[in-house]
Amino acid sequence: MEKPVFTGKFTQQEPIPEAAIEAAVAVLRSGRLHRYNLIGAEEGEVSALEREFAAYTGAKYALAVASGGYAMGCALRALGVGHGDRVLSNGFTLAPVPGAIASVGAEPVFVETTQALTIDIDDLAAKADATGAKVLLLSHMRGHICDMDRLMEVARAHGLQVIEDCAHTMGAAWRGVPSGRHGVIGCYSTQTYKHMNSGEGGLLVSDDAEVMARAIMLSGSYMLFGRHGAGPSVDHFETVKYETPNVSGRMDHLRAAILRPQLADLPAQVARWNALYRTLEEGLRNLPGVRLIERPPQESIVGSSFQFLLPGWSGEAVRALVAACGARGVELKWFGAAEPVAFTSRYDSWRYAPPQRLPRTDAILAGLIDMRLPLTFSEADVRLIGSIIRDEVMGASRDAVLSC
Repeated sequence: MEKPVFTGKFTQQEPIPEAAIEAAVAVLRSGRLHRYNLIGAEEGEVSALEREFAAYTGAKYALAVASGGYAMGCALRALGVGHGDRVLSNGFTLAPVPGAIASVGAEPVFVETTQALTIDIDDLAAKADATGAKVLLLSHMRGHICDMDRLMEVARAHGLQVIEDCAHTMGAAWRGVPSGRHGVIGCYSTQTYKHMNSGEGGLLVSDDAEVMARAIMLSGSYMLFGRHGAGPSVDHFETVKYETPNVSGRMDHLRAAILRPQLADLPAQVARWNALYRTLEEGLRNLPGVRLIERPPQESIVGSSFQFLLPGWSGEAVRALVAACGARGVELKWFGAAEPVAFTSRYDSWRYAPPQRLPRTDAILAGLIDMRLPLTFSEADVRLIGSIIRDEVMGASRDAVLSC
């Protein structure tokens, strides 16, 4: 009997909502795409998005920018990070995070990873002591949130300012506090594979008026900062407007128009992602040779991707499993490969950072499997995907597994 094959596409997103298409067409018909191309007291799509996103996250201020990567670089500059400064960050993350640190001339210092795929807080404390770093760019990688209460205690004890990279946690929370609201700045992405889709785009939030004033100037406001409906009052710009360089990275009205209806839909989308995630989780539970990532009750997740561990598997066995699942239409990504593949890469691939060794992270990445869960999948699709993975794991040669 032929084995079932999944025919869905792991990179196929849902269509942009009709309300967003209509809003985008209205912007195109106006010809006024630049965020400051406004008439009179007109608010404009970008400022409206900022105001609505600030309300959604509970932040005082919000800024819409060109990408999530730009948001992180802007946040670092707004905190005064520059050439030669050391910035702590996750050993397990994606390249734009250390890339943002390198973009301002700073030096990434990588922190170990736990089996929960979160930053190792004990190693964070040790490296804060050892390096004297004053900023942590914290990546909530693949949607996994660490114990933010304990992390912030450590940050306060070591004088660390925390920037949260929430590219994978827009809509998530820790103990009811939205992701991005623990540190001094939260950064978000609206790239196609994130939780709102404008192709590229990003957002920053903060309650710190001086920091946000610098971020707005950095983004390329010229002297038009008074047109930011979710920005601090104009008196906060009196000094920074002379001292802050323009590193233009504004969002335009077209992308903001596409995003505003998606923001209104986000809670419903989160519920749909989580239903898919829990379905796959149940499909893979108690599978010999596989360790699931147990999510703590304090964490409100957005299950837009799924990860599991293959502890003790050899590299050859992992590659064989990825290939076997791929032959049946299930696209798995492995973070343990020696060379970067597509978006997956390891901390030792980023050679613009000083060489570092993270043995505990290495052990985790050696068996870490990652998979997207786009909302174009149904729960039936995910059940089929789970059955294919289960079948291929069970069928893997015992000789190819060193220990499970």
